Amino acid sequence: MQSTQLRVSIGRITFFILVSIFTLSVTLQFLFAGMAIFLHAANWMKHTMFVHLFGFTLPVLLLIFAFISNLPRWAYWQIFGLFTGIFLMYFTANIRGILPWIGVLHPIIGLLLFLLSIFMLTQSWKFIFKQRNEVLK
Repeated sequence: MQSTQLRVSIGRITFFILVSIFTLSVTLQFLFAGMAIFLHAANWMKHTMFVHLFGFTLPVLLLIFAFISNLPRWAYWQIFGLFTGIFLMYFTANIRGILPWIGVLHPIIGLLLFLLSIFMLTQSWKFIFKQRNEVLK
């Protein structure tokens, strides 16, 4: 019983840390895109390469730690939303040669990913640390 509680507790804290890293990564993507638009076009390389570091890697890790830490169903749906958003980001960035008007949705989907990651951050904070405070009382 004690080892299960420890596994769940460590898994939930790791989940929160990974969501925090994902949120920071999406924020950095906006920064890199802004640098490419307003400073120098060479910064597009940072924007296009950085996504490969966190794009599908962090959501897979989030899925693993959601399972390890017995998170509720909402966590899985939110992770599915991340996967969908990231797929759509790749799609809108690479289909513009065929359907140029689809590329316009790229920053909007990025904003939705940012909002979803903020929502995940606040919801996981409330769930993890509210549960923890109730156990400590």
